[in-house]
Amino acid sequence: MLIQLRQNWTPTVSAQRSIFLISRSRGRSRYRGRLLAMEHFQLCSYLVSFLFDPDSDTDPDPEKNIPFVAYLPMSTARLRNLIKPDNLALGQNQPEPYNRLMEFEPVIGLEVHAQLLTRSKLFCGCSTQFGSPSNSNTCPVCLGLPGALPVLNREAVTMAVKATMALGCRINPVSIFARKNYFYPDLPKGYQISQFDRPLGEAGRVLVFSGDRTETGKIVNRREKAFGITRLHMEDDAGKSIHEGLPETSSKSYVNLNRTGVPLVEIVSEPDFRSSQEAYDYLIHLRKTLLYLGVCDGNMEEGSLRCDANISLRPKGSKKLGTKVEIKNLNSFRFLQRALDYEIGRQMQLLSAGEPIAQETRLWNESESCTFAMRSKEEAHDYRYFPEPDLLPLKLDPVWISRVGKELPELPGPRMHRFMEQFDLPIDDALFLTSTRASADYFEECAKISANPRAAANWIMGDLAYALKNAGKDIEDCPIPPGHLAALIATIDSGEISGKIAKTVFEEMSRTLEEPSGIIRRMGLAQVSDEASLGSLIDEILAANQKQLAEFRSGKTKVLGFFVGQVMKETKGQANPQVVNDLLQKKLSEGR
Repeated sequence: MLIQLRQNWTPTVSAQRSIFLISRSRGRSRYRGRLLAMEHFQLCSYLVSFLFDPDSDTDPDPEKNIPFVAYLPMSTARLRNLIKPDNLALGQNQPEPYNRLMEFEPVIGLEVHAQLLTRSKLFCGCSTQFGSPSNSNTCPVCLGLPGALPVLNREAVTMAVKATMALGCRINPVSIFARKNYFYPDLPKGYQISQFDRPLGEAGRVLVFSGDRTETGKIVNRREKAFGITRLHMEDDAGKSIHEGLPETSSKSYVNLNRTGVPLVEIVSEPDFRSSQEAYDYLIHLRKTLLYLGVCDGNMEEGSLRCDANISLRPKGSKKLGTKVEIKNLNSFRFLQRALDYEIGRQMQLLSAGEPIAQETRLWNESESCTFAMRSKEEAHDYRYFPEPDLLPLKLDPVWISRVGKELPELPGPRMHRFMEQFDLPIDDALFLTSTRASADYFEECAKISANPRAAANWIMGDLAYALKNAGKDIEDCPIPPGHLAALIATIDSGEISGKIAKTVFEEMSRTLEEPSGIIRRMGLAQVSDEASLGSLIDEILAANQKQLAEFRSGKTKVLGFFVGQVMKETKGQANPQVVNDLLQKKLSEGR
């Protein structure tokens, strides 16, 4: 029963000290009613207006709800007498139970920074190699010393143009570099060289296969969705502040300026995502595209790919956006999804309680599985953008743009569609096989040589993927050439070996890197298909197992499996299963 205090009810002193304990189901914190605490007189008219869905596993925010205490200052009977119907209004003016899926929808946009895979920085010749000694890859240009002038890296522009094309953006023939002014200890110039009102690319669009995530984490209902890209612009990176892991970090911070000036592209999406799964799938697709192009290594642990998420909630059907919260520095796909899920729940809880959302920047705490406030962001930062005086406008020749476009490889989206149509692969298999350019190339060559794409896909996604994972290798470093795997598949299709024996051959291939035909000969693994020798063996087995033979002839046909097993046991798994089945059926039917 929902209980609301009358606003004009004045409780007794005893009532002010009373606490209603909330019921909790075994093993789960499901809130069955309202928590009403009156430890202070100021709370006498307090209404806990937020009712948690009884089917939800979510606990209330301790900052927004009065914590319960595991004792009662008086007996339950006295409490019942204290709160009488005259003093309570039952069920009046109560809000309807909150349905989070029907009431609100998330609106999510992503800002992704991708480090371009150049050997030198964007405006100087310093190395971009990760892991060099701290502050060793620096010079007067990237440190912003007086008199040092930037010179644009041509290869970085080429890579940025490839990314712009691959993401379906319109390339601006003239773009302007601008200074983005702000202070931070790891920004020695006091500004970043970025692009503001005239970026390299705008108005892009990508098609991404996304679906719905079930409670068990399985993705269902995959379908192709279009997501917009607002802009793609170039900029140089800042340095890195280090707050832990070094001496005296409890009281001091360290700065490593090796990353200062490293070339980046920032890819800003439209706020088109309506779930964490859509944002996750988009980021996977974006990373895959950049890897195919060879313009970014996509290493999120090293900071080569970084993501900030902007999220707000609004009533379903409304066009007006809610208050935006930014979650910064998400450096893994799992962190992105978990942070968005948490933030959706947090904002829903606040909105359902009638509380405002603070416009702020938050960070994700993985150990606590929550976001926390970093700084208020009520007003947009005034970066005082102005054109970079030391760089001319970037003008791109249409002929050069066309030549760069011809260098683009087949992108993951079109390649996945082709695999589904050409090789009749289901969507999940096509997604797996096109996850990297190397895996797609490996599959395509193996499928072509073996003339059995279905078997090639199964081996690559199964035994090969398992072996590579155990060895800590990627498919780029696979020791088994696609031709060897194709030859193994061919020996199965020809009947030379069985699928079970092929597993043994594959393990030996992984160890010795030998061709399958040589392994089969050396280990004597060729499948026995000679009907005469198998027929004699079957006669011996039938004669030695009269009980099972009688059972089969009495109608228990499942006993056939017993005889097949005996033949395989005697031949150490090398008998041709099809030949064995045919001979057994023939000999058993003769005796009926």
